[in-house]
Amino acid sequence: MSEAEAAAPLPIVDAHQHFWNLQENYHPWLCDPDLIPFRYGDYSAIRRNYLPADYRRDSRDFRIVKTVHIEAEHDPQDPLGETRWLEVLAEREGLPSACVAQAWLDRPDVEEVLAAQAARSLVCGIRHKPRSAASPDAARRGEAGSMDCPTWRAGYALLAQHGLSFDLQTPWWHLDAAADLARDFPVTQIIINHTALPADRSEAGLAAWRRALENVADLPNVAMKISGLGQAGLPWTVEANRPIIRDAIGILGVTRCLFASNFPVDSLVGSFSEIFAGFLAAVDDLSPVAKHALFHENAVRIYRL
Repeated sequence: MSEAEAAAPLPIVDAHQHFWNLQENYHPWLCDPDLIPFRYGDYSAIRRNYLPADYRRDSRDFRIVKTVHIEAEHDPQDPLGETRWLEVLAEREGLPSACVAQAWLDRPDVEEVLAAQAARSLVCGIRHKPRSAASPDAARRGEAGSMDCPTWRAGYALLAQHGLSFDLQTPWWHLDAAADLARDFPVTQIIINHTALPADRSEAGLAAWRRALENVADLPNVAMKISGLGQAGLPWTVEANRPIIRDAIGILGVTRCLFASNFPVDSLVGSFSEIFAGFLAAVDDLSPVAKHALFHENAVRIYRL
């Protein structure tokens, strides 16, 4: 029996996945002629429709019971468009189970957009990527559009009144700002995306990443999504990623980490089965209760599924 077959009975909530239909919806990074700079390099292979039938095919070796769709950089002029499309998709296909929707926290219409998103039954949270630096050396506090920006924070402050969580995608060198954000707005749940992007796998780079995670480790309203661990030009392997997975769990704890596929984006670095079998292998020695938390219960609680 393969690892995937042995794992099949474990119920899994995939806490980060995407759907898109490029004939029906405009996603600039997927639809425009030119590729944008991307951490995995050439992503032309995913510039095609990806729908529940494709996801179910990719995940067929596992018992996926729910999924959380994360906004996929849909047309920024139409934040509600993706949500409405997903509602029709969920009604017809049974997926996704919930969505983290688009809103631009530093725009003048943020209050209107958040109220409209919060009124949709599928929406549990919001993602808006704050401004970030390309490297630790270039990181500066207080930049316009960053987590320190007063305008951005004013929009963020509205999340609590709507009961919305916040998915934070930012590299680890901005987690000091994320810690301040979590302290200043303790009611709002933050879910850090993609393991805080530990792209630098050098000894020094990973040591700095671990120190950054310690900035948020004591904040109960911060969780960590273990996903997005691919490296450009390299296959996804448990050998490469086990230490990062175990460090993240060790620093934030079993009750505040959750696994996710980031499909179809991470299909650029590995198959769904390779990635989820790798997740399972990385925590093979943990108790069944811990595994259930990491693969299912934490996502149910954090996303209120």
